Amino acid sequence: MSERTLLFDVGNTRVKWGLFERGRISRTGEVTHEKLQQAGYAPLTTRLPRNVDRILVSNVAGVAFGTRLSGVLGIHCDADISFAHTKKEGFGITCAYKQPRRLGVDRWVAMIGARAEFRSALCVVDAGTAVTIDTLDRHGRHLGGQIIPGIDLMGASLATNTSDLPAVARSRKPAAAGMEMFAATTRGGIRNGAMNAVCGAIDRAARTMRAAGHRPKVVLTGGDASRILKQLDGNVILRPNLVLQGLARIAENRS
Repeated sequence: MSERTLLFDVGNTRVKWGLFERGRISRTGEVTHEKLQQAGYAPLTTRLPRNVDRILVSNVAGVAFGTRLSGVLGIHCDADISFAHTKKEGFGITCAYKQPRRLGVDRWVAMIGARAEFRSALCVVDAGTAVTIDTLDRHGRHLGGQIIPGIDLMGASLATNTSDLPAVARSRKPAAAGMEMFAATTRGGIRNGAMNAVCGAIDRAARTMRAAGHRPKVVLTGGDASRILKQLDGNVILRPNLVLQGLARIAENRS
């Protein structure tokens, strides 16, 4: 009988999960931290399977949240829980950090997921509350990365740290393209400027890699991935569950 492993990608804004069984991820879902704070853990546990063999978690929401989650899942699933950690080497990747534990585990696991699928140079982008950009050569050597505020965080920073710029609500409209990126309202200017800052950083990272002799595939994940996908230059590969894919690779290795 195949092992059933419940995977969790715990980010700064939301918790995502999926069930890994027989080589595939199914029963995926997500819930925001805000929802958990308002309603407790029922919006999470009522959507999770109980009959699992193991639970594997990537957590960047802090030790306190990880401890609470472990307690809730332990009662709900009655299964062993383990947390992924960044290592110097593993799964075909060599970390560039002298102190690997200082590299966010979500970045490490996302690289594992991308490397498992693509045996080429990579530019791995996680566009969430913060945007992380990590680069690997074709041999799996981590070349380093960048961290910038995400789209909404940039707007919030302007509203908090200036006297006249307004808060900008998250927009459901498609991102402005062409000359429409030059907005005729302050809110539009903030929204479009944040979008262009993020997309410009990603495009420049890929362009710099190519100039250095690499031929990277750009792999995009994160909560804002679908918002920015069409704004990026070149062929960008969307993998909404890249961290879960990386956790699945780790789970396979532990079997």
